Parts: sequence; structure tokens; C-alpha cells
Amino acid sequence: MLRRTGIVLLGAFWVGLSFASPAGGQVQHELLARRRILPDVGPGFRALKRDAAGRYCVLTAPGGLRLYDAAGKRVGPIAPAGSPAAALVYGDDLDVDAAGRLYVADRGANAVKVFNPDGSLALAIPITAPTSVAVLSEGEIAVASLNSTRLVSVFAGPGKGPADTGKAARNGVAPGKVVREFGDPTEIAERSELNRFLNVGRLAADPAGHIYYAFSYLPEPTVRKYDRNGYAAFELALTALEFQPTAQAARREIAKQERGGTPTLKPIVTAVGVDPATQEIWVALGGLLLHFDREGNRLSTYRTLTPEGARLEATSILVESDRLLLGSDPLGIYDFPRPDKTNP
Repeated sequence: MLRRTGIVLLGAFWVGLSFASPAGGQVQHELLARRRILPDVGPGFRALKRDAAGRYCVLTAPGGLRLYDAAGKRVGPIAPAGSPAAALVYGDDLDVDAAGRLYVADRGANAVKVFNPDGSLALAIPITAPTSVAVLSEGEIAVASLNSTRLVSVFAGPGKGPADTGKAARNGVAPGKVVREFGDPTEIAERSELNRFLNVGRLAADPAGHIYYAFSYLPEPTVRKYDRNGYAAFELALTALEFQPTAQAARREIAKQERGGTPTLKPIVTAVGVDPATQEIWVALGGLLLHFDREGNRLSTYRTLTPEGARLEATSILVESDRLLLGSDPLGIYDFPRPDKTNP
């Protein structure tokens, strides 16, 4: 496995993560949001995706799905229809496929639920405590969960489009069944429950079939890139000298929680997004936004701010051709210029 190390600056820790650029480190630029969009989205925000028709799909907790047109006009909630099993309990993550179906990691219901565009339930996959979901280019479903022994479980999906529903079954794997699992958790804690919690992560995918796993709680911010079959392309791990104070503080907190109890840690990596055209990676560490090329080399580091200059800690990143949409609970969703596309 290829590792990219020592490529960003990080300073501070759990409560109110704050970041500083030590001497000799890369300059951090301020990235100011142009405006807030979808203004009715605020507290409870969980995820933002854009479908093939250019509409924006928003997930809010505990169980809300909203749809907006390309101009940002709300065109109504997406009310899960059908049986009581279709209702959302507590959605944690969202993705959408080319056919307009929505995929929700419903942690409260211990299931990943797939909804047709009309809100009817197309598929429900029983999974204990799913935390993230990503639709792959071949219509399969990648899922991260709290209790799986591997980092990523890939399930057969309902197909690429309405005419393909059941295609997986015809190929010998029924929709909702496990196709493959991959990704070994990092051994960082002795207590098994704590160690698995520390390996929880967020998923992203690109049109080329790559899967990105961003570890939420590892002391050293880490993102792994896999191909669709689960072979690792590289691991982006931030382990240089400037990260050591943060990592050491994190490990001290982990040592305290080895004694028992429910793990309670604040995420280090708070969001990940991938440019579908270039496979460049954007990673949020609280109020910092890091830009990497497709090979995991850092290009730039930014401090993200609202138009009023308030710190914005992104929990969702949507990369578009000409802008970045960063979402935060409770601040909402903000439109940022693509600094890599802006002429000096």
C-alpha cells in the first residue's frame, strides 16, 4: 500500500478544534463563502447530493429527505411511501444514483434504505448501525457500519435503472446481498468496542469506480482509496511532525476510554468529497479544508468561513465543476468558489 504522509498542518484537539500553521508549514489561505444556499436547511443537516437531473437531495436528521431544483427552489419533501418499514428513523448519510433513486444509511432503523424517485421503498438492507453509503458505478452499494469486521461491505443494488432492476439476481446475486467486503481496521485500541469505533468512517465514490474511506476518529487524519474490487490504491495519512501534538492528545483520550464505557470522541476528519471529473480529493478537518490531487499529494489548505467571517466546520462536501458546496450542522449549506479554478 502506498502512503502519503506529512502533507498538511494540524494543531489542536477535541473541543472546538482549532488549527494553526507552525513555522515552516504550508500557508493556510482563507476561503470565504459567497452565500448561503437552500436557506431552510440548518440544524439537523446530514448530507447533500446532486442527481443526474441537476436536482439537490438533502438529508436531515432524524428522518427528513428534501428535494430542490437546480436553481435551489424547493420542490417538496421526499416522503417515503408504502409500508411502515419505509419511514426513516435516523438517517446518517445519503447518496443518489443515475436513475434518481436515493440511498439512505438509516442508523436508527439498522438498515440501508433505497427509495424510488416517487418515495416508494425499492430495497431495504438490514445492517447494524450503518454510518455511510455510496453508490458505485456498476449500481452496487458500498456501506460502512459500526459493527462490521471489515471497513467496507459492498451489496448488490437494484440495478442501474428501472429496466435493470433485478439484474444482480439474474447474475446470481440477489439485490441486497453481500457481494464482497474489504478493508482492515487499524489496531489502535486494546478494547475491541473502542477500536471498532475508532475505525468508523465516511465513504465517497467516483465515476471510475474508486471508493474512498475517510476515517473519522483516527488520531492521524487518514483517507484510503480503493478500486472497486477492494484493492488499495493508496493511504493518505497525515503523520508529519506538526501533527504529533494533536495525535498525542488523541491517544491520551483513547487511553482514558480503554477503561470502559461507550466511546465518545469528536471526529477529526469531518467530511470528504471527490471531484468526479479529476478524482481530486477534498477533506475537511473541522474548519480546515484540504485539497489533494488524485494521487494523494496535498495541493492547498484553506480555512473555511461564512460570508460574515464565522468559522465553518464542514460535515458534507459536494464538489461541482465551478464551486464547492459545504454543509454544516447547524449553520446550513454554503456556496464556495473553487479556489483551484479561480484566476489570480
